[in-house]
Amino acid sequence: MPTPTAPDGTLLLQALRHLTPTLPLLTELGERFGAAGHELALVGGPVRDAFLGRPSPDLDFTTSASPEQIETVLGGWADTTWDVGRAFGTIGGRRDDLTVEVTTYRADAYDPESRKPVVAFGDNLEDDLVRRDFTVNAMALRLPDLVFVDPHGGLRDLHERELRTPHAPEVSFSDDPLRMMRAARFAAQLRLVPAPEVLTAMSGMASRLSIVSAERVREELVKILLSDDPRTGLEVMVETGLSDVVLPELPALRLEVDEHHRHKDVYEHSLTVLEQAIALEDPPEATGEDEVPGPDLVLRLAALLHDIGKPATRRFEPGGGVSFHHHELVGARMTRTRLRELRFDKDTVKAVSRLVELHLRFHGYGTGEWTDSAVRRYVTDAGPLLGRLHKLTRSDSTTRNRRKAARLAASYDDLERRVDALRAQEELQAVRPELDGNQIAEVLGIAPGPLLGRAYKHLLAFRLDEGRVGDDAARAELLRWWGEQPESGDG
Repeated sequence: MPTPTAPDGTLLLQALRHLTPTLPLLTELGERFGAAGHELALVGGPVRDAFLGRPSPDLDFTTSASPEQIETVLGGWADTTWDVGRAFGTIGGRRDDLTVEVTTYRADAYDPESRKPVVAFGDNLEDDLVRRDFTVNAMALRLPDLVFVDPHGGLRDLHERELRTPHAPEVSFSDDPLRMMRAARFAAQLRLVPAPEVLTAMSGMASRLSIVSAERVREELVKILLSDDPRTGLEVMVETGLSDVVLPELPALRLEVDEHHRHKDVYEHSLTVLEQAIALEDPPEATGEDEVPGPDLVLRLAALLHDIGKPATRRFEPGGGVSFHHHELVGARMTRTRLRELRFDKDTVKAVSRLVELHLRFHGYGTGEWTDSAVRRYVTDAGPLLGRLHKLTRSDSTTRNRRKAARLAASYDDLERRVDALRAQEELQAVRPELDGNQIAEVLGIAPGPLLGRAYKHLLAFRLDEGRVGDDAARAELLRWWGEQPESGDG
């Protein structure tokens, strides 16, 4: 990310050059609103991103026009408009591939028990800017004359890489507690460091985040995780206590270490695993069978949460050792619970918790003594998550012992080679018994039901153990198994 130079006219010219592709549109819109007797300014993220040289997919504007007047002006310009944000003064429009949102000047007041604002429209740009979350988002470009407006020193803060609020932070966060999550997000996305007074306010007001809907909190958490530097955002959340409200399992990983019971700092380990997993993500355009195009939310969540079962399973062993038996199973349950509370979709919950459950499976591989059957089961249990499991398992090695690290990497290389070799011979991702349900029912003379399900599972286990053996051998094994069952009359 380019670092802004000194905040002067040169930087403004650079920002305008960044906006060059859209300047004709900006000018045209400004002239249309001006001709109708209204003010218009580009505001917020697009202005900030122009100074940072970052792309900004949508353009946000603020205006003196009412929602009805906005709709009239946009109606003669946009290909289509929508008004789902009318209650908040926002009208959206699209022209070709460009999306714009225009919002009436705001002067909001907030109910202290809710994050939903009591909408009050304002009458000037300066009052609108002071109600925004951070100074770097409280900059505007008046249109069509391209006058830069920065009453709260946002450009200076951008240059200093500092995150401050236009109001006192206590006022800003009381008005909208979700802004505290945005502070962590901007630390991760933009590498802006929250000012000391911002961190102090966040620490003192973290509990107010509990009034925000789980869905909105989840959206901010996802944006942090999908950023280039999620570790920084997560550290801000833990440092200020936001994580105690949103993701309490994360700060719980900071297990104390004493002179008698030495073990890894699980919190630091988890953040390192997250970073290493990100480094292993494949390019966004990757399409290979086990490739994981980044940024990948499932992999990143699994990397962050893979050890959250450790605090609940920690045991001090004789001789000073520490164990975490079955922490992967406990962690999988905890992961399901937390992600459901954050209103993640079912597929994400299922995938992440399954990866947490499987993340230790490789450590039974040793020096390659797994049978082909064990390799088949590893692939079958992972299913479509195999590529992510590969990357999670490799990322979970944070040892500083180079020999140990090299040994683990070589073992996993060997496992992947064996997976590829078996995959070349068999369709491991879709292993099925060599007799289907209808054939099993016919051989045994039974109807569909639980007994047929048991027979199918037995043949599937036989297939995993023995590989392809042919229909005749599968039929013989089925009859052998059937002869041991009480339902057969022979068992």
